[in-house]
Amino acid sequence: MALTTRRRALATLGAALAGGIALPAHAQAGERGPRHPRPRPLRHAHAHNDYEHPRPLLDALDHRFTSVEADIHLVDGQLLVAHDPVDLDPRRTLESLYLKPLAARVRANHGSVYRGHHHTPFQLLVDIKTEGAATYAELHRHLLPYRRLFTSYSHGKVRRAAVTAVVSGDRAARGPMAAQKVRYAFYDGRLADLGTSAPASLIPLISDNWSLNFGWQGVGPIPAAEREKLRGIVSAAHARGQRVRFWATPDLPGPRRDAVWGELLAAGVDHLNTDDLAGLEAFLDARRR
Repeated sequence: MALTTRRRALATLGAALAGGIALPAHAQAGERGPRHPRPRPLRHAHAHNDYEHPRPLLDALDHRFTSVEADIHLVDGQLLVAHDPVDLDPRRTLESLYLKPLAARVRANHGSVYRGHHHTPFQLLVDIKTEGAATYAELHRHLLPYRRLFTSYSHGKVRRAAVTAVVSGDRAARGPMAAQKVRYAFYDGRLADLGTSAPASLIPLISDNWSLNFGWQGVGPIPAAEREKLRGIVSAAHARGQRVRFWATPDLPGPRRDAVWGELLAAGVDHLNTDDLAGLEAFLDARRR
């Protein structure tokens, strides 16, 4: 009986080697196993105060976000990342937490933050917490070694790259930026900048405080006048090649937050602001399904 079983096993093996038994396609090709689909980046997902997560930048990338926010302070020539001065740590620099990891990732992915998604833009929103002009001057010096990584403005023309840096926070940075012939960052405008002569080549993003401009906080349907106002803002910005973001929207899990996110998406708002990476990822995946 044992001999018969062994003969059957040998016969089966011989048939396989002779092509009698079809092997899986990946095995025939010498691969280790079926390939997993590449993650689809979430183009509406913005990580507010990204540096407060356990793994700055990396957690956002794991959740497929396409925009992250880092607050910076100029301290002794270094750009330290923190919300408040009391939290400053000389080891937590803009370069160590964001510039170097992004550069390494883009190299590994052959020119894009997400492999296979070269046309999906990635935004690094840099919120200046110290005096704007001096801090921006140092930021410009920090970006120079990484200039191939960042979208640039040169003598009136914008050259797209894997990452676009946008400067927010202290408004004193705007003058020095506007005066530059060549720069590797852009400016985060406000609703007051909408429709002015400032071009999208300087201000590609319009951001503002939701609670200062809208009374609706997700309870009941949005008032018709506020829905019309929201859609008018987005339409005006998009007509000029500018994107739109609001902060201070409801961000606690629940129907209020989902209702506001739904209205923002329906209006065409480009970036949804959140501290809850997993929550926004789940929301956007559910909407797509």
